Amino acid sequence: MKFGRYGLAALMFFCILAGGFLAYSYRAFLSTGTEEESEPRPKKFLPGLAKVRTHLYYMDANSQFLRAEERTLAQPDNAVERASSIVNALIDGPDGELLPTVPAETMLRALYITEDGIAYVDLDRSVSEKHPGGCSCELFTVFSIVNTLALNIPEIEAVKILIDGREAKTLSGHIDIRFPFLPNMLMIK
Repeated sequence: MKFGRYGLAALMFFCILAGGFLAYSYRAFLSTGTEEESEPRPKKFLPGLAKVRTHLYYMDANSQFLRAEERTLAQPDNAVERASSIVNALIDGPDGELLPTVPAETMLRALYITEDGIAYVDLDRSVSEKHPGGCSCELFTVFSIVNTLALNIPEIEAVKILIDGREAKTLSGHIDIRFPFLPNMLMIK
């Protein structure tokens, strides 16, 4: 019994250590782009709609927590359209010092919200293929999407991530995404 606890503690310590290394590697990966790639992408806004303060959750500079970046986004009346607008803004990346959590090449294919409050976010395979990998980077990606949607849209209680219209076991080899996720406030600072 004690070996099990110590083994679990050692495994958790190793995951945290490996996650820190991978987050550091991810930051280095992000900073190796060319001048042309580092130009900001145009943001997707819908003209003529009410603008609402929205909190998008990105990785902090120390790669330890998610932090909110407040944006004013055009928000359609329909919850699905609002959620799609928010996910696209999240994919566009942060405006400030925070680090992106979703690869910039990722495209939102579809988004659905069930009557019981589960949002199905269907992303193209770039979210996996262009992901830097690692347990903690994968956690940041998942909970960046989940927390951003669930904390901004009252109709959403949980989020299920699909890749290319199909259920996937993991995003990039570590975190089981076969089931919907509830928001995790412990990931936010």
